[in-house]
Amino acid sequence: MKLYIFDGINTAMNISIRPFTDSDLPYVLEIINHEIKNSVSIYDYEPRTLQEQEIIIQDKRKYDFPFLVAVINDVAVGFGTYGFFRFKEGYKYTVEHSIYIDQQHTGKGIGKLLLAELIAIAKAQNKHTMIGVIDTENTGSILFHQKSGFEMAGILKENAYKFDRWLDTAFLQLML
Repeated sequence: MKLYIFDGINTAMNISIRPFTDSDLPYVLEIINHEIKNSVSIYDYEPRTLQEQEIIIQDKRKYDFPFLVAVINDVAVGFGTYGFFRFKEGYKYTVEHSIYIDQQHTGKGIGKLLLAELIAIAKAQNKHTMIGVIDTENTGSILFHQKSGFEMAGILKENAYKFDRWLDTAFLQLML
């Protein structure tokens, strides 16, 4: 799927949303490691190695979960995926998603494109609900999800610890 968006100065950017390929791995790793080192959007402490990220992607393939990339000029500038919400069989129709965008490309509608594709795939796979698990400090992501139809389902207080402080986690839910 190719789409055109405007980058804020009315310059059209050609964005493709497509399945991940192995050539995207260095870009995906750079995006995720930036978030690990600089934000509370992911609660990992240590940057991932190439091998660790490969294992995550292999798991997505194994369970037929999507791993999509947003591409500009043959470079992955964002990615989106989903996977198990929990591992009990009764949760098999619920998925938890993740979307990460390169810092130079945030606010340009790329996350919206990725999320729309993830939702379409989840519906095609007969999923019932999609969950976003978001640090409450990430108000931009919470608002983004609410604008996309997700509803606040609850907040867990001080359930995570990173950067020498306790963090709260919001759960947002979209019924598919």
